[in-house]
Amino acid sequence: MSSLKIKATNLWGREVNKATTKARILAAYEKIAERYHDLIDHKPHNAYYDRPNTLKLLGEVEGKSILDAACGPGKYAEALTNKGAEVIGFDLSPKMVAFAQERNQNADGFFVHDLTNPLDMFEAERFDRVLCALALHYIEDWNPVVTEFHRVLKKEGEVVISIEHPFFEYNYFKSKKYFEIEEVSAIWRGFGGRVTVPSYRRPLLECLMPFTKNGFYIEELVEPLPVKEFEKYDPRHYKELNEFPAFMCFKARKK
Repeated sequence: MSSLKIKATNLWGREVNKATTKARILAAYEKIAERYHDLIDHKPHNAYYDRPNTLKLLGEVEGKSILDAACGPGKYAEALTNKGAEVIGFDLSPKMVAFAQERNQNADGFFVHDLTNPLDMFEAERFDRVLCALALHYIEDWNPVVTEFHRVLKKEGEVVISIEHPFFEYNYFKSKKYFEIEEVSAIWRGFGGRVTVPSYRRPLLECLMPFTKNGFYIEELVEPLPVKEFEKYDPRHYKELNEFPAFMCFKARKK
């Protein structure tokens, strides 16, 4: 076999593998969607760790247009709408989108869309903010996604991201390849039953460079602490999160 054919075969295999990973992620979220929706108001890592820190980075949102990229069951959208923002959201999971529509009583404001595909339904400079909470670690190559965030943001618009902390992931997955982007899987037991969820672990540099290379500068980075109410629901993890972060949040501004 020629080197050209070998290369083509390898590329095809890589694309098939990526598609399979995406299908597994979608299947996992479709499976847990109802339970996730039921728990989202008070599930500690979401309600008392990720959300308060990420919402703080979004700042004053009254009168602002916000794209909620990978919106899940619409809890962020609900919080932002209650603060006077106009929110449009999308998610890969049809069940999550249905819950977002129900929660926000807005069937037209939420739709099914793959974050890795272009946001062709929006004109350039459509939004004041883009929010992407706990979703980018499901994507191998962030560059096309960040490029689209840049396109749909207004001049000096902001994107706010929360992700799993790269140092936490390196330890949690017992990686031996810190500087690589590698596919990993975690077993979730908090949504009823056992669900395997694949994602991509990456070093800190690969979390920041896709933004700084594609028209943003990092304005603020937060290694969050849980709010006090977390302790009431999960004292063990409250203690752990006050000693070492599991998530990381940052705000990037369009140049």
